[in-house]
Amino acid sequence: MTQKYPYPYPNQWWNPDEFEKKRPYLEKRIKVIKSIRNHFDNQGFYEVETPALQVSPGMEPHLMAFETAQYSPNRERHVKAYLHTSPEFTMKKLIVAGVAKQYQICKVFRNAEGAGTHSPEFTMIEWYRAHDSYETIMDDCINLMRDVANAVGISHYEWRGKQSNPFKEWEKISVAEAFQRYANICLEDHLEKAASFAEAARTCDLDIPDDYGWDDIFFRIFEKIIEPQLGHPVPTILYDYPVHMAALSRVKQDDPRWAERFEIYICGLELANAFGELTDASIQQKRFEEDMALKQSLYNERYPIDKDFIAALESGMPDSGGIALGIDRLVMLAANADTIEQILWAPVSLMKL
Repeated sequence: MTQKYPYPYPNQWWNPDEFEKKRPYLEKRIKVIKSIRNHFDNQGFYEVETPALQVSPGMEPHLMAFETAQYSPNRERHVKAYLHTSPEFTMKKLIVAGVAKQYQICKVFRNAEGAGTHSPEFTMIEWYRAHDSYETIMDDCINLMRDVANAVGISHYEWRGKQSNPFKEWEKISVAEAFQRYANICLEDHLEKAASFAEAARTCDLDIPDDYGWDDIFFRIFEKIIEPQLGHPVPTILYDYPVHMAALSRVKQDDPRWAERFEIYICGLELANAFGELTDASIQQKRFEEDMALKQSLYNERYPIDKDFIAALESGMPDSGGIALGIDRLVMLAANADTIEQILWAPVSLMKL
């Protein structure tokens, strides 16, 4: 008699009876990935491949990388290396090289990620359009989500009781508008003012410790009040973030308080992060240094800056739009799966350590 294992199955996911429960989800995963490739191939994008092993894994202060080393043939010396948290730096080098329309479906690696809606190794698609704007990337997202839904044979995405119809007109709302609508907070009044921002947050019955910085307050309000409202009954494009949260995006020319950055939400779940790409090497270098100083202060760790990437920007990167979208999360929404582990062929986040 075959032993039955409770779900989730941290060490026995390969049990045939248990694996059979995943088969419908995995069959949808196959359809989703095929439809994504078809979508971009039919538009004349190059599908590119870049190395997962990098000198710099990424500069986001709160993302933790997997560290390794590259040894010389005689093993007398080694160079510290990392698994990338995103293929962004190398794909932008390809833009400089002349690959104007490109996409990549690849594994990326982020340490210290929890289970449920995260996995330390996950599948992502990034795509870029040289000589184009982040508004065009918004249109890409709308068309892609509709193509995926058609390929899978669903009329809406669903997750944990929430539904989102990608075929209706999408909601487009700025970060400032979202704070006003859902938290009744005028974000413009509190930019770079942590004390007043904290007081505004407390009027929403949120516990805000005295040592919270501006970003801490922002994310507490966002996660508790705003994020659950986004992406249903239709997908949401949340755009124009405060400029100090620009990451690798450029500042809006008509209002330098905000950056050309947007995120996609479906059923209350963040699915993608996009930029009108920053092309100024000196500004990017400065942001990287500030990000690593913050990482050092928070986690006593910093990563090296990819000098080759800065050199590529200096040589001339055209105005571009780009985005990173989590395929595992998209499959979870398309299959109405409750957790990431259900739609992974082999759930690394549940490895026995």
